[in-house]
Amino acid sequence: MFANKEEFKYTFLQRLEMVYGKRFSESTALDQYHTLGNMIREHISNHWIQTNERNRAEHKKQVYYLSIEFLLGRLLGSYLMNLGIRDVVEEGLKELGIQLRDIEEVETDAGLGNGGLGRLAACFLDSLASLDLPGHGQGIRYKHGLFDQKIVNGYQVELPEQWLRHGNVWEVRKEDLAIEVNFWGKVNVYTENGRLKFHHIDAEKVMAVPYDMPVIGYDTKTVNTLRLWSAEPAKFPMNKNVMQYKRETEAISEFLYPDDANDEGKILRLKQQYFLVAASIGSIVREYRNRYGHLKDFHQHVAIHINDTHPVLAIPELMRILLDEEEMSWEDAWYITTNTISYTNHTTLSEALEKWPVYIFKPLLPRIYMIIEEINERFCRNLWERYPGDWKRIEEMAIIAHGLVKMAHLAIVGCHSVNGVAKIHSEILKHREMKRFYEYFPEKFNNKTNGITHRRWLLKANPELATLVTEAIGTGWIKHSEQLIELKRYATDASFKEELAHVKMKRKAILAKLICEKTGIAIDETSIFDVQVKRLHAYKRQLLNVLHIMYLYNRLKADPNFTIYPRTFIFGAKASPGYHYAKRIIKLIHSLAEKVNHDKQIKGQLKVVFLENYRVSLAEKIFPAADVSEQISTASKEASGTGNMKFMINGAVTIGTMDGANIEIFERVGSDNIFIFGLTAEEVLHYYENGGYHSYEYYHHDQRIQQVVNQLVNGFFHDAYDHFEPIYDSLLAQNDQYFVLRDFASYVEAQEKVGTAYEHQEKWLEMSAINIANSGYFSSDRTIREYARDIWNIHE
Repeated sequence: MFANKEEFKYTFLQRLEMVYGKRFSESTALDQYHTLGNMIREHISNHWIQTNERNRAEHKKQVYYLSIEFLLGRLLGSYLMNLGIRDVVEEGLKELGIQLRDIEEVETDAGLGNGGLGRLAACFLDSLASLDLPGHGQGIRYKHGLFDQKIVNGYQVELPEQWLRHGNVWEVRKEDLAIEVNFWGKVNVYTENGRLKFHHIDAEKVMAVPYDMPVIGYDTKTVNTLRLWSAEPAKFPMNKNVMQYKRETEAISEFLYPDDANDEGKILRLKQQYFLVAASIGSIVREYRNRYGHLKDFHQHVAIHINDTHPVLAIPELMRILLDEEEMSWEDAWYITTNTISYTNHTTLSEALEKWPVYIFKPLLPRIYMIIEEINERFCRNLWERYPGDWKRIEEMAIIAHGLVKMAHLAIVGCHSVNGVAKIHSEILKHREMKRFYEYFPEKFNNKTNGITHRRWLLKANPELATLVTEAIGTGWIKHSEQLIELKRYATDASFKEELAHVKMKRKAILAKLICEKTGIAIDETSIFDVQVKRLHAYKRQLLNVLHIMYLYNRLKADPNFTIYPRTFIFGAKASPGYHYAKRIIKLIHSLAEKVNHDKQIKGQLKVVFLENYRVSLAEKIFPAADVSEQISTASKEASGTGNMKFMINGAVTIGTMDGANIEIFERVGSDNIFIFGLTAEEVLHYYENGGYHSYEYYHHDQRIQQVVNQLVNGFFHDAYDHFEPIYDSLLAQNDQYFVLRDFASYVEAQEKVGTAYEHQEKWLEMSAINIANSGYFSSDRTIREYARDIWNIHE
């Protein structure tokens, strides 16, 4: 890109002054960020064009990854790293009196995702490009994303994300490629030349306008595309208030996950989902038609992957195009559709396996509903032929039943591949949650354990550790993560462990400084940094963590002779705006922090920190500093987790249940290098099948549990009178759905082992090194190779 730093400086100064009409000395960090971003985007534009031309010329099969979320994080640093020009740019800027990190801090995290689902999608795009595979993303360009989290008096307050306030330097608007999306109206059915015809009339039209962002691979010339769709008014309807139509249209791409507690919210969510698939499928088909002229071999050249149930309407939408526009037979259209589309399931939670009321679905998407009805009718007929008279089975497996359209059922029936995201998750899907479907479609089900972009989470987020790794085993691990296993031979090497300890302390100091700046809390950098950062949900059991801290605090207060190795508990999490229970847990964390952090009697042995507005750029500072990785979900509930992998690659040691990918981490590092506690998935599922367990028994027979549970409601927290009663009730009156009290004693015991192990630093550093060495398997490069080979059939 630049021959040397002198060339970079000259070009940078010239561009900045020309674009902004001001002297460099008068420019702001924002001016400098936009200048650098535009230079990068223009530089890679040739590779971007050439990638698309090469795919077309070589007739490469391409995959399109449809996801309601893409949690990208900041892109400037990653792009500089992937292009191999970070050092030149950093040195050039330094000579101009600018720190590159100051420019990087100007960039706002893109408001396009919330949690693991969106971060996984971002990792997959990075790996596709880095592996020179033809794969592109399709999502929604949310104006405000989820929300910015502010903490006011310990309570979560949601503010609109303003990530687009200064524009998005990486995107290119392509208005000429807009797609028209239809809602409401009715379908005229008539016969023409002996064939049934379907004509959607009186529809409310919305324009989906694409914004393309480059996806730059590491050390490669491949530049794939993330296409994001913005909802804009089309032709204003004659029978509707113009301003109302404009507001309703723009609302489609305004917020991620609008509250669906009422029908208005349900309609908006369903609109979002159809908007995404109609725009994406329409765009893919148009490009394919332009190249091939017909769609009869569509499945041989295109793979469409749906990331969880949100984009499942891709199935009936592709059927609609093949039936109504291409005039194919049902059989031919169904064959192409089912051989084109594949599906990843990310959860066993019933609330996430979406079901839409027919009374909402049918009027909003009349033609799509007709197609789903036909799919359901044909599928149920096939079930009847296989299981004559088994009405219960057919009722359980039907796509439409009891006034609901079941999106997961539609996904399984209409896709050629259904995969879970960790071994145990896939087995639970096959033998419990989707057992009926597995019996009917055994060939469809498979596992693809999740992965993370190891370059972002180690090379970029923790450059000191990356340098140490490279000095030990060379640079090969950057492109081939499996080579990290070579670090195992250094796990007992005294000098390597000494350097590893220095790296960890440096990252802890950086995080401690950030915590002090953001919260005013001074923490002991030599304490154990015990971290739980993830979406706030009851099954992830932040509550178990909190109750354990309360127990430690109670012991320290009651017994002056009781001491622990100093521990800093760090939380970061957003609770969905309508999830009031989760928001109460956030308040509980803050109330506990207020009590613990100001109590001089415990002599600084405990600190509790909550970092607001958890996001990718903050995570990049947290993971490298962590000593302990909290992965304590109720066994069987966490499909995989990817935070566990990010902690692992940065040398943190996991305390967790045998859930999700924790099991596969355990299999690789061995029982001596991880702290496992609690019920197994089998035990949890057995309890569920037999009516749960009796939480009152554990409350009555364990004085520790009784004390901490009572403290939720007995005035122990003066600043939140009555506020924690719903948490108290969830543990006792509602019989503790997520087994917090059942696992409490086991968790306390495991935490005691953590404290003891940390005191033996030589052994702890060996555990840390072994975790890093075994983390290479959990790269998204490995995951994507498996998808490409087993599901999509795409090649370099």
